[in-house]
Amino acid sequence: MPTWSKELLRWNLQQKVVVKMQISVEHRLTEVEERSKSNTHRLEELEKRQDNLDDLVSVVKVLAVREEAVENDVKEIKADVKSLTSKPAERWDSLVDKIIWAVAGAVVAFILAQIGL
Repeated sequence: MPTWSKELLRWNLQQKVVVKMQISVEHRLTEVEERSKSNTHRLEELEKRQDNLDDLVSVVKVLAVREEAVENDVKEIKADVKSLTSKPAERWDSLVDKIIWAVAGAVVAFILAQIGL
């Protein structure tokens, strides 16, 4: 076989290898592009979810502040209720005290009247 024929065969074989490599590279590149699109979609979804979580955190902070204000209001209301409920008891105690002193005074006046003073 002449040398030019061997060289032609060698060149032909090299071209086939190059073509196969190009096809392999194109196939791998296509796979990488598809994976990239999929990853981009997944990242967009994760960004939306993170934005939703950030919004939720903001709402929870506002609710916590409002809950604290409500808790303080409830404490004030409880103190006012205790104050209001204790007033009638104090009035009753004062009235009973005055009645006891009046009865005691009447008894002392009666005794003094009996003695002649």
